[in-house]
This record gives sequence, structure tokens and C-alpha cells, in this order.
Amino acid sequence: MGRTNGAGALALRRVAMAVAASALVAGVTACDAAYEEENAAANGTATKSALAWGDCPPTAPGVTRDPRLTCTAVEVPLNHTDPDGRKIDVVVSKLAATGDRRGVLVVNPGGPALPGLDTPGQWAAELPESVVDSYDLVGFDPRGVGHSTPQSCGLEVTDPAGLFPYPAADGSIDANVAVARATAGQCADTIGDDLRYFTTANTARDLDLIREELGEEKISYWGQSYGTYLGAVYSTLHPDRTDRIVLEGNVDPGNVWAGEAARWSKGLADRFPDAAKVAAAQGVLGSTPDEVADAYLALAERLDREPAPVPGTQVSLNGAMLRNVTYALLLDNETLPVLAQVWKTATNIVDGTLTAADADVIKQVFAGAPAVPGVPADNQATMFLALTCGDATWSHDVADYAARVRQDREEWPLTAGMPRNIWPCAFWPEPVEDPVTANDEGPHNVMVLQNHRDHATSWESGVALREALGDRATLVGVDNGGHYVFGAGSACADEATVEFLTGGDLPGDDIECTDVT
Repeated sequence: MGRTNGAGALALRRVAMAVAASALVAGVTACDAAYEEENAAANGTATKSALAWGDCPPTAPGVTRDPRLTCTAVEVPLNHTDPDGRKIDVVVSKLAATGDRRGVLVVNPGGPALPGLDTPGQWAAELPESVVDSYDLVGFDPRGVGHSTPQSCGLEVTDPAGLFPYPAADGSIDANVAVARATAGQCADTIGDDLRYFTTANTARDLDLIREELGEEKISYWGQSYGTYLGAVYSTLHPDRTDRIVLEGNVDPGNVWAGEAARWSKGLADRFPDAAKVAAAQGVLGSTPDEVADAYLALAERLDREPAPVPGTQVSLNGAMLRNVTYALLLDNETLPVLAQVWKTATNIVDGTLTAADADVIKQVFAGAPAVPGVPADNQATMFLALTCGDATWSHDVADYAARVRQDREEWPLTAGMPRNIWPCAFWPEPVEDPVTANDEGPHNVMVLQNHRDHATSWESGVALREALGDRATLVGVDNGGHYVFGAGSACADEATVEFLTGGDLPGDDIECTDVT
């Protein structure tokens, strides 16, 4: 059982976005006024919500939305230290509990900068009935993202993966330095100082205002990927307002963001053999995992030197694109067979030996992502930079980046030095505040779900989050690959999660799950 936004559909959507080169809730109307007092949560709802729920903003063409989903807007300060200053809107969605309501479960799909309005409907289709019965599932587009006062630097890049700074074929980072400086300058010229306030800490403060507007004394929360950092920050700032917290595929809160990116190299090396085994079984790139790995590296290096036009598209396949597709399809075990076919098609593109089957892969993987009405095309890329550059200070030492890239390329060839390379963050304005330091002050109410072979947020990051939270948390480690834990093949992890959310049973000792199927 995999949630729609966490399995193959999301991975393929990210691939399409990666390889392709303030309209707020206009439809919200006053209906479904507020929660009824007789449905007060077991953890104690203090007040009746005054929010007006109505239609949600339009989706991208072809995207299906749960018809039960309703939306509203919550006004928040741009700068929480100046509550009477400029206001922005955050758009919130709700899927009402279907049974004996416990409270609200806020869900965040990660990113950084993924929109979340449709997450409640997507997850409800895959979560067990006991969870959907117990909670109003609440999603939101974080500040600056999607329909929540969307930000745009006017970038040509439309997806964060297009920002990943792969060095030149010879390892030089000169072009990366120029692009990083120009991108940072473009955001400063286009948006200016206001962009500095679109941070994770301020998003967490927005979340607490959403809690107030919902009329809840406490909220439960489930965050994936970047959403784990948001959850850790919220539960640190407001530990007494948290009910049951699930963090899945975890960011090290003491390592944002340059240090977290640097772990991608080892993470990919740990994860890649899972895909290489699948490819070898299909006879793609070799008959053994080692042969597959060698052939993949040779293919990527060849594409670094000589990009190949993709027939029927305006795209040329280069080494960075191949690596980005690989990264995206490694997120879920369900897409490993698709990844093997992508590698085969890439080889055929280079060799000029395309087959009918390759045409289907090209259509599926290299198609552009549909535009979302009212949202700038570069919104996610812009907000990825705002968060990763604005949450914490990055080094400004260009020579140090070059040295780290040389070392990384030698030690971890699969990532070609990209994770240690220079980003626009090296030329970004200083953050408005220091990162929030996660700590163990608060109730024992956080479940940390982490795969051992997660290339996007590593096992080491999950352990670091567990250690930072101390007695507040229990770690559920899973002997699996990929970025998603729940619904990815471990009954042990799934049962522990559901028992915690529905019954409050959070074991005091960490759990190791080895039952992956």
C-alpha cells in the first residue's frame, strides 16, 4: 500500500518536471461554516472554528481531486516579529473525518516547496479506514508555495532538480559559480528582501496560526521528507500543542541544508544497488549489478560530453538529466523496473537504436509537467531556493566548494560531485534568524520512520533527528530502500504507525523492522 503522492505517480511527475526545461482561493465561498462543538476532539478542542470552507483553487489539467475536499484561507504575517505588518494568505484544505473524530492530522508531502492542498485526498485513498475515521485530514500550501501567496524569481528552471549543480564533464565548477551568482541576483532583484521571510521557521509559525483558526488546542502531524524538518521545528517551537507526530524519511535538523545535501552522495551509493539488481535481472546495462553500475557511469559520463537529442521532444538528454531521472525513480521501489527501462531507452537514444517500447518511455518520462492555474511556472524552484538558502547560512568560499567537488567526484562517482557543489545559497542574503535547534523538551509523542537505504534523506539523518529529539521520539528503522516507509512493504512499520495514530501506543524503545516484502 503506497500513497499516491509517495509512490510511482509522484516519482514520475517529478521526473517530468526535472527534465522539462497572488491568485489565492478565488473560489472559496462561505459554506460548511465550522466544526460542530459536539465533534470536539478527544484531546480537547478549546474553541469553535470560525473558518469558512468552500471550493478549492483549480488543479493542473488532468489532476483528479477528491470531491469531498474543501478549502479556506488563513491570513498570517509575512514577518512574525511584526504581526501588524504586511499580511499574506496561506491556503488550507480539509477532508473531514468519517467516523468518531479524534482531532486533526495535518499532512505535509515535503519538497522543499511541494504544494499540499491535495495531500489529504491522496492519502485518504491509501490510509487505513481507522485513521481516516479518526482525523480530519488537513493539508496546506506552505507560504509562498502553490496558491499561498506564490513567489516567483522569474527563473527559466521550473523544478528544483533543474537547480542541482552538476559540474562540467572535466569537474570544473566555473559555470556553476556563474549560474549560482546570477540566480541569487535575479531573486534579489525580482522579489527583494521579502523573500527572506519565506522560511521553515515562519512556516511552522503559520501552522500554529492554522491550528488556532481550526479551533484546536493540539494538532497531530505527519510529514514526509522536508516535512519532517517542518514537523521537528513546529514541535520544538510549540511542544505543548502537539498531539501525535509522525516523521517519515527524515532531515537532520542540525545539518540544514548544505550538510544534508552532502549526504546524498553516500545515500545514492547505498541505494543504487537495489536498482542495479532489478536492471541486471532484466538484462539492462549488464547481467550483474556491478556490470550495471559500470555501464551506468559510462553512459552518464558520455552524456556529460555529448548530450543526445530526444526524438519527438525539444529536450537533449545529458548526464545531469539522466542522474536526475535516476534520483527520482529511486524514491520508490515500485518504480525500479521503470528506471531500468529508462536506462535502456537512454542507451538506445545515444546509440540511435530506438524501439517502439522506447517511444512509450519517452512520452512518460520526458513530457513537460502541466501548468497549475494561478501559480508561476518557476514557483517550486523559487521556493526551494528560498527555503534552502534562507533557513541557514551557506559557505561563501568558492575555492572550498571546488575542493569538495574534486574529493566527492573521486569518492562517490555516482553523484559526480553535485551534492558538495556551489548553490545560489552561497550568494544569498543572510537568513533573518538562526535555524531552530530541535531538542527533547516535550512529550513522548514523535514517531520517526526511516529506511536504511534512503538516498534522499539518509539513515544517518534519521538517526540524528532521533537523537536530537531524545526521549520525545521512537525510531522505527526499516531494512528497505527508497524514500517512503509507510505502505512500502513492511507490515511491522505500518502496524506501528497505525497503532500510534489511532491508539496512542508509542513504544519507549526503538524498533527495527526486517519484514520487508
